[in-house]
Amino acid sequence: MCRFLRYCVSHCLQAAMTRLDEVNGEASMWSSVRWLGYLSGLNLLVALCLGLYARWEKTAESTLLVILVLALFVLGIACILYYYFSMETVSLSLLHLWFGFLLGLLCFLNSPDLESDVKEQAANSLLLVSVALRTLWAMLERLLGYTHYRPAFLTWAERLELAGFAAASTVLIIQKSLSIMVLVVALAMVMIALRMKAVLALANLTCFAAITAVLFFESMNISTNPFALTCFFSQLICDPLLDEYFSGLSVTERWQPFLLWRGLWRRLSLLPLLMVEGAFIVLAARKLVDLDQWYLTIPSFLVCVLFWAACHVVFVITVWGFHTKLSECQRLCLSQGSEVSGLDKIMASKGMRHFCLISQRLLLLTLGSTIAVAALSWQASSSIFISMFLLVLPLESLFHGLFHELGNSLGGTCVGYAVVIPTNYCSPDGQPLLLPPGQVQELNRRSTGMLNNVQRFFAHHLIETFGCDYSTSGVTLEALQSKIRAFLELRTADGPRHDTYVIFYSGHTHRSGEWALAGGDTLRLDHIVDWWRDRSDGFCSRLILVLDCDNSLPWVKEIRKVDGLYMAVQGATLARVTDVELQDPPQLGDFSSQWVEYNCNPNSNIQWSERGKAVSAIYGISKHWSDYTLHLPTGSDVTNHWRMYFPRCTYPVVQLALWCGSLNLLWFCTACLRCIKRVKLNWFPPAVLDTGQGFKLVRS
Repeated sequence: MCRFLRYCVSHCLQAAMTRLDEVNGEASMWSSVRWLGYLSGLNLLVALCLGLYARWEKTAESTLLVILVLALFVLGIACILYYYFSMETVSLSLLHLWFGFLLGLLCFLNSPDLESDVKEQAANSLLLVSVALRTLWAMLERLLGYTHYRPAFLTWAERLELAGFAAASTVLIIQKSLSIMVLVVALAMVMIALRMKAVLALANLTCFAAITAVLFFESMNISTNPFALTCFFSQLICDPLLDEYFSGLSVTERWQPFLLWRGLWRRLSLLPLLMVEGAFIVLAARKLVDLDQWYLTIPSFLVCVLFWAACHVVFVITVWGFHTKLSECQRLCLSQGSEVSGLDKIMASKGMRHFCLISQRLLLLTLGSTIAVAALSWQASSSIFISMFLLVLPLESLFHGLFHELGNSLGGTCVGYAVVIPTNYCSPDGQPLLLPPGQVQELNRRSTGMLNNVQRFFAHHLIETFGCDYSTSGVTLEALQSKIRAFLELRTADGPRHDTYVIFYSGHTHRSGEWALAGGDTLRLDHIVDWWRDRSDGFCSRLILVLDCDNSLPWVKEIRKVDGLYMAVQGATLARVTDVELQDPPQLGDFSSQWVEYNCNPNSNIQWSERGKAVSAIYGISKHWSDYTLHLPTGSDVTNHWRMYFPRCTYPVVQLALWCGSLNLLWFCTACLRCIKRVKLNWFPPAVLDTGQGFKLVRS
């Protein structure tokens, strides 16, 4: 057996090295990072085999020996399928399924006699090393920009490892095995909440980890291997937890698998949700068996259950209404031939944002009623009750997170204005000069393409166009000032100001970032800041400047010092080309073309993190950018919402939820979160910043 194991390991290492040399021969850094993943998997494999061997040596169970041999056989089959038949999906699926299953066996087939065993201690150490390597690998992949984020709740690897761990629980009795399976589903819901960036995801993760470690396994009265359990939990939570920060997907992109479901399937998904809620309340009712203080327990439980039932009636009606409105948006999206990226704009036009802002308050009260029922009927000795509570909590938190994210990201009217001054030469006094006649044709071609890109950007994101000014002779300061002032005073047809204002500029600039205008005049960022401060007083709006010019970096740095306003600058830097015969130097318009393509084409292969790009992007935001919020629903909006969707009997619950939401009892937590967001965006700005308007600010 040792000879067979040595052959398998050496052959896999040689094949893996050959494969890496072929695929990643030109990317040494990527090869090094990828090797951490292979080393982590190898550590995990050796730890699993060593742990199973230690258990077989102690118990002399032939079943364990069969499983160990079968694990090595599956490893060999997976390697053959991967390297000789190119069946990568099948081979990796087998490995992940077996990893989850074997980790479950190490966890549940534990005995106090194994604590002093040297092989068991070595296996536990290897498990911890595997977790450390796996975490380091995932972190480096994201820091170096090698991770490609795709909209998915769970990956196939995560599903198979969860299924394997749940299958391993069948070595226990049926009741305990059922509790483990429910707990595995609850863990999957926590992972989904983290990947979807639900607002209560971290709270759910903390609650899940604390209750599972302290109460769940103690209620089962079984001896588990904490190292195997920690390894399984860490391997699965690592990626979703890191995606909570590093993922640059927008809200609609993250929730795309759910938002693209057909109406029938989304409504049918309410059935398992109702079954889980019903099972939870039935398990909670088992507390009534304890009749020591029946005169307190029974009345309190009945009152709490009635409140829980009323809240969950509102919850079901809210989710049903959301499905109805989403189906309407899907039909309109299909009739217009729009892609997925256009769904968020259609949802905003259909009033989905107001619906979600009101619904998130109702869901928060629903969560509170569930926690109240669980606290009143807590059963520390019932593992099935604990696991069911851990399942219900992230399920309801997911819907609350969906409504919260859509309410904060959808909607918002936007208006745009573009200024293109195609001059590449400047006199010593700073005045733009006309180009030589030989370059006029090339300039016109590039300028026309730039205007087309700007108009495509405005049309794709349903941005109202104020105008696109194009002048080869330059623009005077007075004309540009009057034009920008009029633009910043624009209002919607209903009266209020627009939520977002976008100014695009392409032309000559000085080294300090000032716009070079006709007559030797310049436009400084201070001018625009002062105009914006005068116009945005008393209303929550934001201004975004998109610059395609030579010297946008000074404005990007200067905007970070602006206080009290919501402003951002998206700029670019053009690389200096030493030898023009080998490589064409980048010119104005290249950044506009790439940035518009990135924001308008979801299948674009533009990678801003790619090294050595001729055009690199950079953005800056004002200090209070993270505090920006759209207009909130008024009292009349809430009243109309209740009359439209809820029966009269639910009026007290709806009013209570809205009244509690308006109290803002967590104002201290809100202030702390606001400060944390400011620190995060100002000190650790993400590579891709979602504006919530459908387009993103990027940096290389």
